[in-house]
Amino acid sequence: MSTSSTIADSSAPSANHTIIRVGLIGVGNWALNGPVRVLSLMPQYEMAAVYSQRRDAAQSAADTFGIRHVVGSIDELVRHPDVDIVLVLTTGPQHEEAVRAAIAAGKTVYCEWPLTPDSKTSAELVDLAAKAGVQTILGTQRRFAPGLRYLKDLLGDGYVGRVRSVRMHVTVSGFGKNRSKALRWSAFPENFMGVTSIFGAHLMDPLFSIVGRPTEISAVSVNQWPEITIVETGEEISTKVPDQLLLQGILASGAVFAVHIEGGKHHGTGVQIDITGDDGDLQITNTSAFGDVGEEYNLFGARVADTKMAPLAVPASYNWLPPSDLPSGVLELADLFEVHARDLASGSRTVPSFEDALFMQRLLEQAAVSSASGHRIKL
Repeated sequence: MSTSSTIADSSAPSANHTIIRVGLIGVGNWALNGPVRVLSLMPQYEMAAVYSQRRDAAQSAADTFGIRHVVGSIDELVRHPDVDIVLVLTTGPQHEEAVRAAIAAGKTVYCEWPLTPDSKTSAELVDLAAKAGVQTILGTQRRFAPGLRYLKDLLGDGYVGRVRSVRMHVTVSGFGKNRSKALRWSAFPENFMGVTSIFGAHLMDPLFSIVGRPTEISAVSVNQWPEITIVETGEEISTKVPDQLLLQGILASGAVFAVHIEGGKHHGTGVQIDITGDDGDLQITNTSAFGDVGEEYNLFGARVADTKMAPLAVPASYNWLPPSDLPSGVLELADLFEVHARDLASGSRTVPSFEDALFMQRLLEQAAVSSASGHRIKL
């Protein structure tokens, strides 16, 4: 079966017409191990300026990665003449200030998920960007994993025929009763950074970009760990943040869907997506909900006449990046930046935007309403 990629020229790297100059806000653990690491390997980009509340951390990143300017404030960074795109890499509650500043400066702005901890504020930022004519990019990079892009193309080419049902199960070992100090922030609902909001959004985004969005939902959201312990310190914290979400409903196509997000699972963690059509079936799996080194997606399929599911190799043209020792979850971020470079060259808009962030946030909020009320909700 031939497939035509959903993104133009998928077999070739982006044309390097103009270097994209990046300004970084925040150089924490994810920033250094994710965006900074991949951008340092991509010739289309130059990290031109960096700001952090900790000047020493910004200077260290600049020295390590050859960033030319270490600036003293968010405002100085977003207005710097050598910055084309602002990357907001701080924690969720800190995003709003930096995003507002970037929009006011008229700069393209990338922000990690969640955009902000509440949909009202996120909606304000969406409106501000639209009025200012500023392009926005959301850091939900998983939709650009090679296996997921190939899955989308197989569906577009009619591999399963009409989609009848979709099921996704996402499980992670973290976010259980005992949590590392690095996950302490997940216990506080005001951060909007629990397992169902973080892993739920990062994996429902590619799911719904492939099969279409829901029009009707019902949900069960529960917290089975009302008391958690921080392993390194022994600190005990009371929390009401959900550690499981069951979400089901109807897609715009009329197909039914079910999503289960589960934290604190000891064994057999990862991602599994099953798509059933009237002409066949597709399944894609990953042994890690994040994606460590070598943990790529495995794709399987069968048509009506086949006796069982068989592996489907992802064509080499879907692998845009040279082999590396980077985790697959980080490589997907490089794929997102690759797509942004292609968008700039072609004038297209393919990367997820702040509008996608607002949709996902409202979906999760409506899921909470459905769980509390026991009602089905039309979106």
